[in-house]
Amino acid sequence: MQIITSKENEQIKHIKKLKDKKYRNLSNEYMVEGLKMVKECIEENAKIKTIVICDGCDKNGSFDPKLMYEMAKQNCIAVPEKLFKELTDVENPQGVLAVVEKRKIERQIDYNQDFIVILDNIQDPGNLGAIIRTVDSANLKQIIVSKGTVDAYSNKVVRSTMGAIFRVNVIESEDLRETIKNLRAHHFKVVATALDTNNTIYDRDYHKTAVIIGNEANGISEEILEQVDEKVKIPMLRKNRKSKCLCCNRNNGI
Repeated sequence: MQIITSKENEQIKHIKKLKDKKYRNLSNEYMVEGLKMVKECIEENAKIKTIVICDGCDKNGSFDPKLMYEMAKQNCIAVPEKLFKELTDVENPQGVLAVVEKRKIERQIDYNQDFIVILDNIQDPGNLGAIIRTVDSANLKQIIVSKGTVDAYSNKVVRSTMGAIFRVNVIESEDLRETIKNLRAHHFKVVATALDTNNTIYDRDYHKTAVIIGNEANGISEEILEQVDEKVKIPMLRKNRKSKCLCCNRNNGI
């Protein structure tokens, strides 16, 4: 295991730059942090470029020997605690992070799937992470995001996916209108989540369907709404209470 102590080291500089979206896109890499995430990264056979271990962070002996053995098979470097904290944006880091290469198939939509989720300008990292987890739990393998959506490979989003990022292809659409046209050409119906409808997600068949979820504050943009085939709302069913639409968190009054 290589030991690096200087913040001027080129490898360290490279890892620090991965906090920036433009650099992540340029290098086609991103960071994952924490014991659980690195463990899942290894188990999912993600393409790990480097694992960084904090020398001195494991004060309580919490590092699993089996995990340490698996990490040792990778390209590992050790850095002092002070330097590790410059690489992470976690307040109380566990002392392990990995640099992972993005999957090369992520920009290709799989039109063979029956159901596709599309996100239009989602801004909150926690919301995006939760949606990716939900997509993963439904055994869906891809999600399409607009160019204005928060970066799925930012540290906050990656952490909140709790490992789902390794199993779900995140496809960034340069032009969502063009993407919708392509979906239609492949015989998909395009459905928008909205408030001004009596239809709910439970009222339709989802064979060959793409569902669009909009921005937390403003919903789906008007130019995208003009292209959809149908609108539905996503009610949270609560007895004797008003429910809220999950796409924008406003009361539906169902």
